[in-house]
Amino acid sequence: MSQLVFINGKVITFDGDDRIASAVAIQDDRIALVGSDSDVRGAYAKADRVVDLKGRVLVPGLTDGHAHLDREGLKDVYPSLGRATCIDDILEVIAREVKNKKPGEWVVTMPVGKPPTYWKVEEGLKEGRYPTRWDLDKVSPDNPVYIRPAWGYWSHLLPVVSVANSRALEIAGLNKSSVPAAESIEYDRDEKGELTGIFREKNFMPVMELTVFNMMPRFTHLHRVQSIRNSMKAYNAFGTTAVFEEHGVSGEVIAAYQEINENEELTVRARLSYSPSWTDCQEFSNSWLIDKWAGMLRGRGFGDEHLRLMGFFVSPEVTIENRLRAMCAPYTGWAGFNYDTALSREQLKEVLVAAARLGVRPGGLHGELLDIFEEVHQIVPIDKQRWVLGHISNFSRRDVERIKRLGLVLTTHTNRHLRREGHINQNKKGVDPNHDIVPLRSLIDAGIHVSLATDNVPISLFHPIWHCVNRVDQYTNEKIAPEQTITRYEALRAATYEGAYLTFDEKMRGSIEIGKKADLAILSADPLAVAEDDIKDISSDLTVYNGQVVHEVA
Repeated sequence: MSQLVFINGKVITFDGDDRIASAVAIQDDRIALVGSDSDVRGAYAKADRVVDLKGRVLVPGLTDGHAHLDREGLKDVYPSLGRATCIDDILEVIAREVKNKKPGEWVVTMPVGKPPTYWKVEEGLKEGRYPTRWDLDKVSPDNPVYIRPAWGYWSHLLPVVSVANSRALEIAGLNKSSVPAAESIEYDRDEKGELTGIFREKNFMPVMELTVFNMMPRFTHLHRVQSIRNSMKAYNAFGTTAVFEEHGVSGEVIAAYQEINENEELTVRARLSYSPSWTDCQEFSNSWLIDKWAGMLRGRGFGDEHLRLMGFFVSPEVTIENRLRAMCAPYTGWAGFNYDTALSREQLKEVLVAAARLGVRPGGLHGELLDIFEEVHQIVPIDKQRWVLGHISNFSRRDVERIKRLGLVLTTHTNRHLRREGHINQNKKGVDPNHDIVPLRSLIDAGIHVSLATDNVPISLFHPIWHCVNRVDQYTNEKIAPEQTITRYEALRAATYEGAYLTFDEKMRGSIEIGKKADLAILSADPLAVAEDDIKDISSDLTVYNGQVVHEVA
């Protein structure tokens, strides 16, 4: 029986009474006592370890409502070009890789630009341009080279750009007469019409590497397993102890999580929404499939306290690009989810009615889903099922009323819709710029459950917490719908208790109360008192998962 005690701190409990305590005792994997220093010291005088908080803040472990945790560690699989400031720097990295390859072996790198956002790449290079095939040929005439495009959601800037050398073009069967498979893809050409090896895609999710260059090396199962191991450490360092993969995960991600859980290595409670591949299911009726999945996906889902598969992702966005990407299935590249998850509106409604009847919870990211959810509710009530609507952007007052009536649970994407695109949202037709843009104040005042999310850009939930309080557009430095500001306490609660509610875990975690799981974090600064712009820089000095210390700053 192990005992871990925290004393002399500011313990923000989120216990329903807004209680602030000073000490907590953990016994094994549960919170055993919450109270004053004297209470805890008296009851646990012989604890295995006593941590003096020295006034620091102790909070419940944070939950990322749209995490893509599996993706973070994959950034280290291929060589980085992040330090390159000119084309010669890029060629130096590629030349070094060629030395370790046999003739004919592929050289694949991370994108040009500085992680994690890969922001305005060409402006960051001395030449003001990407390297061409002929640049790459200078250091790799015999080895195919492919510089991967950035995952577009890291920057929310288009196009995403990849580069191939002459050998790679030859292997891919590309020549002067080749044309793209979709209008959103551009093959760059010189003045003679020859391919330069530069490919520009007006897609946040790249197509080229999954189609034309699908023969190049891929992320393997071992890559994904190690990526999750590395990612958990990174997320723990910011106090995150649980994630909800709202966008859904494919079989290869589920398999990686299962291996880690079987080895008892999880330090983040993973709640995985299923990503269906409807192309593979065409011979079956969609509603029949929901019935077959129900035993596994309904309600709180299937699994244990560490890893559960629950619900499924839905989308009404059927595109030619997604059909092209899905040709690479079951491999999913950066995504980790299947690309053919979209259905026509009619098909989607059929699926959702079946899901409502069977208690299988869907979740999606498109505003159009609010209308479809409402239509389903008129057939089968969903207001007790916590259906999910994510990446919230613009909601009118009527929308807020509808969301409340449907009992929906929301997740945010403040990094995009407030911080980067707030000024764009202000100018959209039909949007009330003083109310509609990520209307957190209205949503919370209506009693709607809102969980915060990072979308992996960056991974710290203290950025969304800061966005909710600050609401400043990074380009215009203007406050976006300031009347929708919420308090620091409310934002922190959205990152803790509300994240647990999102995954049906609020009785097990999300607050510091006796009997709940001991998932906790000591913060590097007090989010309720630090200067507003310093909120984003908060990290965890010590993180506890299931009663065990999984991260600690020396």
